[in-house]
Amino acid sequence: MGKAGKVFTNGLLNENPTFRLVLGTCPTIAITTQAMNGIGMGLAATFVLIGSNIVISLLRKFIPDKVRIPAFIVIICMFVTSVQLLMNAFLPALYESLGIFIPLIVVNCIILARAEAFASKNSVFYSALDGLGMGLGFTVAITCIGAIREIVGNGTIFGARLFGAGFEPMLIAALAPGGFIVFGLMLGFVNFITRKGNKCEDEHEEAEQEEAA
Repeated sequence: MGKAGKVFTNGLLNENPTFRLVLGTCPTIAITTQAMNGIGMGLAATFVLIGSNIVISLLRKFIPDKVRIPAFIVIICMFVTSVQLLMNAFLPALYESLGIFIPLIVVNCIILARAEAFASKNSVFYSALDGLGMGLGFTVAITCIGAIREIVGNGTIFGARLFGAGFEPMLIAALAPGGFIVFGLMLGFVNFITRKGNKCEDEHEEAEQEEAA
């Protein structure tokens, strides 16, 4: 896999912002009562990530070190405001559902972390790929959490009812404690799978080295 592929898949797997870096926990718990909320918030954050990464990468040699964080926040604000106005105009129901968490994307740890750790040090192409990978990784993660909470807590998925009239939902799944429980269980599951995958890779590399020797 080339550098571009590694940069893109990094946010999906090795450094998934939700399950590996544990960033953006506040919106992860607050808005994932439904799968559609997860998709909406994830795609909004992805748009901001890609846009801010590109602009910060373009301006990285012109922004003085002493004011880089305020400069990054101003750039991020520009894209968050654009997303907010577009969602309010074309997706008012989703905008109302996400509420205050749309403008709070400005201070989302994922956005600022990628601006500081990656976009300010890399080219436009790789910065855009990093934003796309991180954004999609965040989207998939919070959509999965939202889907589980919606199914267990309401018996629906994307608003469509899955079970008959006799189904009794676990209402705790739709509340904050349920969000923490589902998030913790998924975090443990992903870490278990990742650890097993890394162990298999290490064993494979050791076997290849022994054969070469």
